[in-house]
Amino acid sequence: MLDKVTRIQTDLQGSLALTGIGHGTDRALYLGLMGETPRTIDTSSVDEKLARIREDKMITLLGEREIAFDPARDVDFRGDIMPVLHPNGMKLTAFDQVGVVLLCETWYSIGGGFVRREDRMGAERAKEVLDVAYPFSSGDELVDICNRENLFIHQLIARNEDSYRPREDTFRMLDEIWSVMSNCIGRGLITKGILPGGLEVARRAPSMYAKLTSHGPANEREALLDWLNVYAMAVNEENAAGGQVVTAPTNGAAGIIPSVIMFYCASDGLAEMEKIRTFLMTAAGIGMLYKQKASISGAEMGCQGEVGVACSMAAGGLAAAWGGTPDQVEHAAEIGMEHNLGLTCDPVGGLVQIPCIERNAIGAVKAVNAARLAVQSDGQHKVSLDQVIETMRQTGLDMNSKYKETSEGGLAVNVVAC
Repeated sequence: MLDKVTRIQTDLQGSLALTGIGHGTDRALYLGLMGETPRTIDTSSVDEKLARIREDKMITLLGEREIAFDPARDVDFRGDIMPVLHPNGMKLTAFDQVGVVLLCETWYSIGGGFVRREDRMGAERAKEVLDVAYPFSSGDELVDICNRENLFIHQLIARNEDSYRPREDTFRMLDEIWSVMSNCIGRGLITKGILPGGLEVARRAPSMYAKLTSHGPANEREALLDWLNVYAMAVNEENAAGGQVVTAPTNGAAGIIPSVIMFYCASDGLAEMEKIRTFLMTAAGIGMLYKQKASISGAEMGCQGEVGVACSMAAGGLAAAWGGTPDQVEHAAEIGMEHNLGLTCDPVGGLVQIPCIERNAIGAVKAVNAARLAVQSDGQHKVSLDQVIETMRQTGLDMNSKYKETSEGGLAVNVVAC
């Protein structure tokens, strides 16, 4: 129907409306309509593309068909609508030249970049075309299979991925993920200035990095914290500025995993790719459990579903990189979440700046401590990863909506935005 479309109307609903501008949802919407993708877009071209839309009141759908497009008319921020199926709703309607509706669909952003159409919400996950070698649906099941088959978690995940593509392709994709993470850290460490959005928050990572590197290798015990902090903040300052990041598992929590990998698996500028792949595959296995059994959406779970899950994934990944057993990895992931339970999502001004940037730094430190506690134990513990995931889910459901990415409570109302 592309050749018949002359207008696109979009209604952003719920949290997508309440924190949409601060989170860059409107910018992402325009770029998506143009056919851009997060993985391939040249982020340096974004401002120019958006300026052209505002000036010309035109947009090129999927890069093929130019139509009239006025954001003030064609994009409606419906913060008064809180969808029942999920707080992040987006209704898109396409019209022809006489105003007849060609297509109307509602989609939901369910966390971590995953989207689902309205008629698939609540439905069972579609059966995969390919069967994996070791299917699992709980942390206990994952650990039991590993112990029975004498596998580490990353080895099990790798064998499951073999059902979808050759192992070399999986490694290539993992290496690409790390490359994007590493480049993001690199940009964040040297890019100075004020973050957009009106809070006048200055980037701190460059000055922190300059201090850390000005006097040679630091011998202070606190240097570990300094490096984890600066790496995590570098990523999330890039995220706040609209730079390219890896959802890990979300953009708001994108700094924790890169920070821990950079410090422990890429020291002295030399990336230990085997360790990094082990880390990423293990963290992915843990992330799958949260996505299947609860949610990785701040709009559903609060920040426990973002920073909490990232902390859990990073803790498990680091424990694996240190050679931890499956039981120890599961223990590390459990600790990482247990001490983030109840964490609210209350961004000031709807921006991913306060408290999001520092929260990633704290989360990275927590992840390392969780991994450390786990690998120093025998892996036996009273609270299981499955139990803590279910607790997170219940806590998220009980949490008042004003603390779940709406900027209607918490720091968002107790800190003057401008």
